[in-house]
Amino acid sequence: METARPIPSILSNRYQIQQPLGTGGMAVVYQAKDLMLERPVAIKLLRQDYSNQPAFREHFRQEARAVANLSHPNIVTVHDFGLDEGWLFLVMEYVPGANLKSILRQRGRLEVNEAIALLVQACAGVGYAHRAGLVHCDIKPHNMLVTPDQRLKVTDFGIARALASIHPDEKHDVVWGSPAYLSPEQAIGQAPSPASDVYSLGVVLYEALTGQLPFQSTDPAELIRMHRDATPLPPSRLNPQIPPALEQVVLKILSKEPSARYRTADQMGRVLETLSQQNQTTQTSLRPETPPAAAPFPSRPLSAATATPSQPVAPLPSPAEEAPLLPGIDWVSILLGLLALLAVGGLIPFWLYIWLALNSIS
Repeated sequence: METARPIPSILSNRYQIQQPLGTGGMAVVYQAKDLMLERPVAIKLLRQDYSNQPAFREHFRQEARAVANLSHPNIVTVHDFGLDEGWLFLVMEYVPGANLKSILRQRGRLEVNEAIALLVQACAGVGYAHRAGLVHCDIKPHNMLVTPDQRLKVTDFGIARALASIHPDEKHDVVWGSPAYLSPEQAIGQAPSPASDVYSLGVVLYEALTGQLPFQSTDPAELIRMHRDATPLPPSRLNPQIPPALEQVVLKILSKEPSARYRTADQMGRVLETLSQQNQTTQTSLRPETPPAAAPFPSRPLSAATATPSQPVAPLPSPAEEAPLLPGIDWVSILLGLLALLAVGGLIPFWLYIWLALNSIS
């Protein structure tokens, strides 16, 4: 990046520049140290031609102030902003890891559950900003930082709106900065809304699931036409692992009309979270059952004639089934039976005596 002035080694007598983390068309991000609080930070140093424009500086200050009020685990926290020796800069929390675009370039695409988990986090951060009245306007995987423990944080809120205040002759670089992710209404110059961010989140989700963008062209104007008029290829054509329900959600998010999409990122996130739970439940139900434990007694050997791979063999009967035990003798019942027999037998002489006595009298 060509500059008229050297970059200070310490900004505002507080932030010590250490090493670059990434370079974009509008800024360079450095890892730095906050000398006052003794902590690592990330500093976005904007190009000097942007920094020299009063309108941009004022809009940048307003956007930075609004973003600094956002406090959410899925949004990169803004600590400070300033202007030093002609350099406009933004101080943010330092997030270890890599941006999602770098991860996709390295891996191609993500597993379905992994992609959904990351986008649910992105929706949570963007949805929080929507509730605060802020629209991101420039959602793309480059602006999503993923930590080693899979925590996603969205960055660069408000910068696109600040860039829109620059001279009309230079607006071309701003509008076409990330045309692959712009919503149709943004592409034709309409005011963005939360539904515009939802569309861009849908493009990121499509890319994470398939490894490809829904629309591809080297011509920005052609890309805009495709976002406005073309129908994206169903993502399952590129990744058969995508469930039909998820594919329907992705295509709904990529609807041309804002009213046909989910209204906010919060709503989109809830739908994705429900799909993730259903997908995990389905995968669990499809897992093979644990084989039963071996019988506690040894089975008899089977000959080749009695067992073949194509003909299952019935389980052998247990010893208890082959030779059931005889029932036990109930001595109590036998004794009672004998007593009853003796009692009945003892009455016979008595009845004979009575009969003989009656006959002798007669």
